[in-house]
Amino acid sequence: MKRNSLSPQTQAAQALHMLDRDSGAVVPPMHSASTFARDENYEKRDGYIYSRYGSPTTTQGEQIIAELEGGDMAMLFNSGMSATVAVLEALPMGAHVVAQSMMYHVGLDWLNRQASRGVIGFDSFEAGNLASLEAAITPGKTKLVWIETPANGDWSITDIATAAALAHAAGAILMCDSTAAPPCTTRPLALGADISFHSATKYLNGHSDLTAGVLSAREGLEIWDEVLRVRGFQGTVLPGFEAWLLIRGLRTLFVRYNQTSDNAMALARHFENHPAVERVLYPGLPSHPGYDVATRQMTGGFGGMMSLLLNGAEGRALAAAKACRIFIPATSLGGVESLIEHRRTVAGAGRGIPENLLRLSIGIESVDDLIADLEQALEAR
Repeated sequence: MKRNSLSPQTQAAQALHMLDRDSGAVVPPMHSASTFARDENYEKRDGYIYSRYGSPTTTQGEQIIAELEGGDMAMLFNSGMSATVAVLEALPMGAHVVAQSMMYHVGLDWLNRQASRGVIGFDSFEAGNLASLEAAITPGKTKLVWIETPANGDWSITDIATAAALAHAAGAILMCDSTAAPPCTTRPLALGADISFHSATKYLNGHSDLTAGVLSAREGLEIWDEVLRVRGFQGTVLPGFEAWLLIRGLRTLFVRYNQTSDNAMALARHFENHPAVERVLYPGLPSHPGYDVATRQMTGGFGGMMSLLLNGAEGRALAAAKACRIFIPATSLGGVESLIEHRRTVAGAGRGIPENLLRLSIGIESVDDLIADLEQALEAR
């Protein structure tokens, strides 16, 4: 049976059936070497020369992710930010970039920094609002459109296919941050995106024990070789040990994502009409404004990310975050453990984040325990 005829779930679980060719080990080996000997003809062996440019373990991780994404190539970095910075560095000087006004706040900070220095031109649009996106794009000038769906914070949904059509009509490429919707539920490349980006720290790894970023694309993307050169200059390739951990995490991606999606849906339904909750922001609820698009794009479940807008006095959301006993007060998402974050405290004021918003990353614990923990926390004063 050809590998491509297998389901993505099987490909992930078996790490593309990459048995060690020498020992037959079912777990791909980890290569930690910093340099690689040339062969008897003084040629590079399989293209490896120095770990700043990659290693066999990094390549294995890239092959698995490219297969899961439905792409032809992938590139691993030592963080999500280093991956997105490499894309921006590969653009022509002064290129016009369009991105969401609500997205990962460090990415937005970087865009604003580069714009203030004259490195890029930058305009933002309202997440999930295609009319706002179209108005921000300048045909012939815009080089990159950067969307994030679901969007960090309120989990707005952007129609990837329509965003791709708008970008391409203007002569731009579309990069989709799909961190909150891994390839077991959304494949941006199949919907028209030119680059699919993930903070691999999150769902792809799923164990909160490494930092990584990844870009995936199809053959023919002109910017790809330049991004690869930038990664080599910056030395931001994912090291061998972290790549090995990522491969380990990818093997359980589907089962982890299924469980966290089931837990999140149960929590969303439980608290949707709760007297202490003004609103539940979760794309799996019909009440979410992006529900219809999310249903089309997120074919493997709606994931574990949601936000609660609480009723009551100012400070109640922060008090609730502090009162949790099972939810861990930490910044990240996509791990097996459930996290809670008072988003405004973490991201800072002036970003349009409501004071009463709690961001939740739902893990794989007992959903009854998670519900009970939030119930007691909401009673905190």
